[in-house]
Amino acid sequence: MFRRNIDKVRVNVTHKILTVSNLLSLSRIVIAFFIIGVHQNQGTSALFWALVLIGILTDYLDGLAARLLNQISELGKALDPVSDKAMALILFIYAVWLGLIPMWFLGLAIFRDICIMAGSLYIRTRRGKVAMSVVSGKVFVNLLALYWVVVIAWPHQKNWHYILLIASVTLMLHSSYDYAIRFRQILKGAEFN
Repeated sequence: MFRRNIDKVRVNVTHKILTVSNLLSLSRIVIAFFIIGVHQNQGTSALFWALVLIGILTDYLDGLAARLLNQISELGKALDPVSDKAMALILFIYAVWLGLIPMWFLGLAIFRDICIMAGSLYIRTRRGKVAMSVVSGKVFVNLLALYWVVVIAWPHQKNWHYILLIASVTLMLHSSYDYAIRFRQILKGAEFN
């Protein structure tokens, strides 16, 4: 039976809903639609790159704001990865529609995310709180963003697309394994934030 906190450090988690960090997380979903609209009308313009940068920054700033403002919340722990997944889903559907990313990759990513969300919901039901994301999951989201940016900005660089596709699948599998291990530890009684 686990007694140590698998997050390595204990944090104060609130039940606040309206927080700066939660608004930053939600903004990513809206930004995804603007990125697509700008890309369709202007290609990879300065506005396109500014929106991509804002989308990426909000992923870092939401967690930083939560920690600095002492606003780590149960909702935020769920909203951050859900916003990541929603933004990625929107942008990757667009890239598949353009024929730049294979449909099987999108399907695999969706399957992985459904499994993670189902596990998270199960933990929430059993333990009464949401488990935080694993580090490899955050790294995977960043690699996914890089993959998307490269295929959209440089659609003819097929060698780079292939390298990033292989790297993304590899990290996807690794982070899925990490989530499975974390899920198992929590079910065995490990403490977590």
